[in-house]
Parts: sequence; C-alpha cells; structure tokens
Amino acid sequence: MNVHAVKAIYRYEMARMFRTVVQSIVAPVLSTSLYFVIFGAAIGSRITEIDGVSYGSFIVPGLIMLSIMTESISNSSFAIYFPKFTGTIFELLSAPVSYGEVMLGYVGAAASKSVIIGTIILLTANFFVDIEIAHPLIMVAFLLLTCVSFCLFGFILGIWATGWEKLTIVPTLIIMPLTFLGGTFYSISMLPPIWQTISLFNPVVYLISGFRWSFYENADVSVALSLGITIGFLVTCVLVVRWIFKTGYRLRS
Repeated sequence: MNVHAVKAIYRYEMARMFRTVVQSIVAPVLSTSLYFVIFGAAIGSRITEIDGVSYGSFIVPGLIMLSIMTESISNSSFAIYFPKFTGTIFELLSAPVSYGEVMLGYVGAAASKSVIIGTIILLTANFFVDIEIAHPLIMVAFLLLTCVSFCLFGFILGIWATGWEKLTIVPTLIIMPLTFLGGTFYSISMLPPIWQTISLFNPVVYLISGFRWSFYENADVSVALSLGITIGFLVTCVLVVRWIFKTGYRLRS
C-alpha cells in the first residue's frame, strides 16, 4: 500500500476542514442544538417519555444519526467532485495510486470529520438532557459503520454528479425524508400498524434503531438485523466504488 499517498490525501482533506471550521463543525453542531431546544422543549413538554426514556434523551441518538449521515454524504461527495470539476482528478488517476488508496484517503478523511461532529454533538447534548450509554462499544461500532458507509455513498454520489446541483438532489430529496421518517424523533411502535410495516422498508430505521439500542436498550427492530444491514450497505458501497474505478465510470471522460 502507498501509505504516503493515503496520508497526503487524508491530510489535505482534513486541512480543508480546519480552514472552514465554522461551516464544517460549528454549523452542524449549532443546527442540531436547535433541534434539541425546539423538539426537546416544545414536543418534550407534551410527550414526557417513550419506552421509559425522557423524550429529550430519546431523540439524542436519532439527531446524532441525522447529522452524521448528512455530513458524511456532503463531505465525501464534495471531496471527490471538486477534483472532477477542476480537472485535477486526472493527475490523481495517472499517479501510482490504487483505487483502494484513493478511496481510503478521501473516505477516511470524510469519516473522521463525521466522527468528530458526532462526538461534539454527543457532548453538547449533555448540556440539554441526561444521557446514558448502556453499550459504549456497540455505540462506537454503529457510529463508525454509519460514518464510513455514508461517506462511501457520498463518494459514489460525487462521482455520479455532473453538476453542483446534483450533489444536493439525493441528500435533500431522499436521505433527509428517509431520516425524518426513520424514527429520529419517535418510535415506529407509535405509528398505526400499516405505517409500522411500511417503515420497515426504510433502511434508516435500522441504523437509528440499532444506535438507539446502544444507549437505552430500546429498539424498534432486532439489533443483529440492524448491524447486518449496516454492514451490508457498507460492503455494497465498497463494491460499487471498486466497479467505478475499474470501469472509469465518469472519471476518465
């Protein structure tokens, strides 16, 4: 493995985050804090608890997932699209660097940013509500798997996009609605039976449910199933990225 190449890409992307710290870190943390204030205070005063957990504490895992999924897609898609836009991607493709090393550098940096944001949001949430983490190792596992998976998905999105507007189509029209309908602010057990069944076709339900279980041991679906679907999504994204670099899809033209 060309470790120097991976480090160069990783350091360049991390340096970009620190140059735009307000946009990269402060903005998502501030927007998530507003969710705590609005939903925790407004709705929390009407819904005291869900499955024995106070409403303010209940929404913490969902809000962390909401933030890291959107940020992971945004960071990684922009990271690979910008070299395509400027034409510098051809220098990278002609360099003695494998597709795995390119993916590791870009996705590793984007995932690191998402983990940092998720950690800051978790620490910030302690100022608003009481948080207990029943299974810290499983919580970290879901956090890392989600960050890496959605960074890979964003990487694919950045390669697929042919214009700046396409970078926002999937996150805005697909990921965001799925996240809000995936149990971020509620348990799907509160829905009518027909909508509970429909919700099971939403992959985000499994991510949020498994992550929430690591906090309060409350889950809408099996934790093992949640973990399996998350790993399956990650493997699928890796295979798609491998195919993209082998075929040169929207990279060499």
